[in-house]
Amino acid sequence: MHPSLVRRQLGGLVPPKIATPSILSSGQGAGLSPLVNFYSKLPKGPAPSSAISGLKARYFNGKNASGKPLLATIFGIFLLGYTIDYQMHLKHHKNHPH
Repeated sequence: MHPSLVRRQLGGLVPPKIATPSILSSGQGAGLSPLVNFYSKLPKGPAPSSAISGLKARYFNGKNASGKPLLATIFGIFLLGYTIDYQMHLKHHKNHPH
């Protein structure tokens, strides 16, 4: 991978280099205003809980916890297997009448 490509991909993750050693050693606080502005825009406090949707969040997590999806899956697999077995049974009797 080319260094410029890596730099472009990581550009959004790594903050810009605003605080250089010369600004920090000079003792001038005004030179750090871009850095303060950058970090003041970042969210503060704990990360908000994301609204995770899907079967796990809907049926297995929180106050809605239930085993219904598990039972429905077991019943569906049983029904599918029974249907396949029944169709094979019919094909067997179609070819071998007794």
